[in-house]
Amino acid sequence: TGSPYRYLVVQKTGARQSVGLIQLNRPQALNALCEGLMEELRQALETLENDPQVGAIVITGSQKAFAAGADIKEMQNKTFQECYSSGFLAGWDKVSTIAKPTIAAVNGYALGGGCELAMMCDIIYAGEKAQFGQPEILLGTIPGAGGTQRLTRAVGKSLAMEMVLTGDRISA
Repeated sequence: TGSPYRYLVVQKTGARQSVGLIQLNRPQALNALCEGLMEELRQALETLENDPQVGAIVITGSQKAFAAGADIKEMQNKTFQECYSSGFLAGWDKVSTIAKPTIAAVNGYALGGGCELAMMCDIIYAGEKAQFGQPEILLGTIPGAGGTQRLTRAVGKSLAMEMVLTGDRISA
């Protein structure tokens, strides 16, 4: 019947099939977080959260990109009023509300919303090629899904300010 997901590969893995594995699977866009992908992620998280066999959830991407951020093409023509009144980004924090341990397995780019998604997880395992950044300032905006607060807690105020105000990236 095929996968119920267009933008994800979801499976159970491990010796006892007790690890839920969610792989972001939108390679043509470096796993950019479009509305469809984020809705599927919420559904997959709820399914794994409600599965008594699953004890932990791992979210990963590809070798090239964990997630290169929010899908700018979806956002570029929206006004502030449209974003605010439609609840744009509502539900992005689903990862942080899951009771089961969540792990971000990051290799490649984790930028903007992708960096924020990783920071919503309880643990981040970063590969040698992982690059974390909040480059929104280069588009004339700032992180919008809690990234300014989570980044400050993760790396300290000084480095977080530098990353948010310059768009510079850090490696693993």
